[in-house]
Amino acid sequence: MSNQLSRRKFIKTAAVGAVGMAILPQFLASCKQNKAAADDGIIRLGFIGLGQQAMYLLSGYLTIEGVQVVAGCDVYGVKRERFLKRVNAYYAEMEQPPVVDVYENYKDLLAREEIDAVVIASPDHWHAFMAIDAANAKKNIYLEKPLTFTIKEGQMLKKAVRDNGIILGVGSQQRSDVNFQHAVKMVQEGRIGKIEKINAYVGAPPTPYDLPEEPVPADLNWPLWLGPSEFIHYNSQLNPPISLDPEQNEQFWGGWRWYKELGGGFTTDWGAHMFDIAQWGLGMDGNGPVEIIPAGYEGTQYLTYKYANGTVMTEEPFNEQKTKGVKFWGESGWIEISRNHYLASDDSLLPPVVEEAEGAYETKIPHLENFINALKNNTDPVVPVEIGHSSCTVCTLGNIAYDLGRPIKWDPATETFVDDEEASAHRLYNKTYSEGYTL
Repeated sequence: MSNQLSRRKFIKTAAVGAVGMAILPQFLASCKQNKAAADDGIIRLGFIGLGQQAMYLLSGYLTIEGVQVVAGCDVYGVKRERFLKRVNAYYAEMEQPPVVDVYENYKDLLAREEIDAVVIASPDHWHAFMAIDAANAKKNIYLEKPLTFTIKEGQMLKKAVRDNGIILGVGSQQRSDVNFQHAVKMVQEGRIGKIEKINAYVGAPPTPYDLPEEPVPADLNWPLWLGPSEFIHYNSQLNPPISLDPEQNEQFWGGWRWYKELGGGFTTDWGAHMFDIAQWGLGMDGNGPVEIIPAGYEGTQYLTYKYANGTVMTEEPFNEQKTKGVKFWGESGWIEISRNHYLASDDSLLPPVVEEAEGAYETKIPHLENFINALKNNTDPVVPVEIGHSSCTVCTLGNIAYDLGRPIKWDPATETFVDDEEASAHRLYNKTYSEGYTL
């Protein structure tokens, strides 16, 4: 009563199909002001942040019909050069004249009037500043997860998106995966009964920054990389070195995500995927838990989320391999889902076997095409800003509980803590930025 499945090879975003759309409540945007493309029908993209994740996204966006990549921005010179090299090589192969520029400061890119949308794949501590500035510049946005660094930032970004009538899509690409869609459909249709508990394994929270100081590369603007974050010294683990001659890309993910000063650890890195699926399955988009208990508190073994309906979610492995994924436990069955397998208590809960695709996960599923179609049709994508915010909030609440070392109570309707001044003053709820930076 189990099955190992591959993901469907999608070419057009229409392949998301009725399944995904039927089970996802949409927050329809008020986008009267939005102009998704120029009169020639081309959607022109600018990239902000040109690291490893951006390169995956670039390889996908370049191949979507009706999209032209025209600009890139990064504070690291060698990454700007790599971006130029890849974009120019692609358009040369397509026998199209490349028209692409690069910038060190993202505000120079946002000043380009002809850019319709930006792809933001910067470190988390920059997300809110860049996305809010982009919204105010009337640019549509594809923003990597987690949505923001703090809860207040997410609230402000939601407002900026809707006030400016632009479209924002979040890089929670599992929502465009047919297997995750099927699992959620089974859960929401009651096929395993009332959900009693969920295992959502994501990994450990961040730790204080403790890397040794190293010389800053000559072509890296370190003060601008830090931006609104407090000062920390440079270490190459934060910004993996690359080279162009010989070509050597990143050998590991940027380590900024593992440290409290700059990221949320696995809690936000994988939580933005797996807690997101749990929220979706529970019908809690735009909602959330009411109590969060950190691991280690009075014998609590795993980070625990309690919902008002009685469901309990734990950051607990569901197999010996400690697969990052989600397991829904219902009164009459269970479903276990990750990116490379789907297991269930009964064969009737399994999705159809589908064709396997090659390449990075971002390009195996139609998540990027979904965003482009949203721009063309002036509708919200599969993961709009409200969903990105509520899922990010779940992750951030976990890290706040970890930091405080005790349970916290949360009112998801008002997005405030219940009788808890210490939690309300926590830096992950509302942060004080470095000098010269305000939101």
